[in-house]
Amino acid sequence: MDFAQLTDLTAQARALPIARRYGRVVGVNGLVVQVAGLDKVALGNRATIVGQRGVPDLPAEVIGYGQGTTMLMPFGPMAGIGAGQQVYPDEAPPSQRINASWLGRVVNGLGQPLDGGGPLAPLGGSIMPLRAPPPPAFTRQPVGPMLDTGVRVLNTLLPLCEGQRLGIFAGSGVGKSVLMGMLARHSKADVNVIGLIGERGKELNEFLHEQLGPEGLARSVVITATSDETPLLKRQAAYLTLAVAEFFRDCGYKVLLMMDSVTRLAQAQREIGLAANEPPTTRGYTPSVFAELPRLLERAGPGTGTGNISAIFTVLVEGSDMEEPVADAVRGILDGHIVLSRELAERGHFPAVDVLQSVSRMVPKCLAAEQIPLVQRTRRLLATYNDMAELIRLGAYTQGADASVDEAIALTPSLEKVLQQLPTEGASQAESWAALGQVFQG
Repeated sequence: MDFAQLTDLTAQARALPIARRYGRVVGVNGLVVQVAGLDKVALGNRATIVGQRGVPDLPAEVIGYGQGTTMLMPFGPMAGIGAGQQVYPDEAPPSQRINASWLGRVVNGLGQPLDGGGPLAPLGGSIMPLRAPPPPAFTRQPVGPMLDTGVRVLNTLLPLCEGQRLGIFAGSGVGKSVLMGMLARHSKADVNVIGLIGERGKELNEFLHEQLGPEGLARSVVITATSDETPLLKRQAAYLTLAVAEFFRDCGYKVLLMMDSVTRLAQAQREIGLAANEPPTTRGYTPSVFAELPRLLERAGPGTGTGNISAIFTVLVEGSDMEEPVADAVRGILDGHIVLSRELAERGHFPAVDVLQSVSRMVPKCLAAEQIPLVQRTRRLLATYNDMAELIRLGAYTQGADASVDEAIALTPSLEKVLQQLPTEGASQAESWAALGQVFQG
């Protein structure tokens, strides 16, 4: 053990309390455990419900107060909780020690390894608060140059700058996970931090082995909370995802953060709010959902030093309704949105990015002066073809009637080939622009 580790261990020992106060369980109501004697514990702090008769201790979080009791929500199943059980509070705000040993690992929302790779290093690194505020607005660095994503359609028509935040909006089964795997494999970010919030359990291994692959996992940290876990653990996984990204950002790395999905996080927050007697408002979502989203999403972006967090947040659009509350709120916070089209996916066009519905607000900043006309021309051709597609399919359009339509008919098949890409295929920025330019030179 070196001197730094010994100093770290000494500091932890000195922080241990000499005596601890505790409360007792006096009631259980739905997802909430009511505890007497914890009236001075802060909202959001942790507590431990001591197990009885061989039942393990159960971590919980303070979510509210009422009728002289403190309301806790456990991180695990409530089976085995009984009246009179002791509850010990954690006086400090929740935090997590994070270090370089997390790279290449898969953990749950509490920072516990799930991949069978042994324990994480207990010392070193930094203790990161789970609910850190975003960096002060006026001290943040500006958004950096374009990040090479390895995906042609993003490298050209929908560029992602270093420190930018984009949303992927799509229904289920349209290819969000595949696109995330492509970004993790082929992007030029130093570190990937991937949060899988409410993911189906059977798809976790599929994502790790098929979409992410060994080369992607080696420079990634994956935090997961599957759909069968408690809403509190899902929200906790989202907090931990941002904390891990902030640790590597503070180390000076270019971080690519991906979270799938914000919708399931919002649903988890709704369950927590309803359990704490918060009134439902917009489509059953509680006000805390729309207060929590900007606090979480604003933590991504440029830092105050050399590191930054470029972020991709997915939104599961229910019924293809882009105006549903969560999608509308997230779109207003982020710096652009990528829309995945079920129609394109059904035609075998992958990644199924609907370029005309998608926007990157950093296009003027990301692109060189000579690249902007190429992007504008490509969008104009795709829009023209999309407007005339029905007439073209019916054979109602006469060749030569409109020069712009003729050009769109001639070039759209080649453009679509450029915008398609196999998951295992990477394309650098130079290769992406060369492929797009070749369409118009030919």
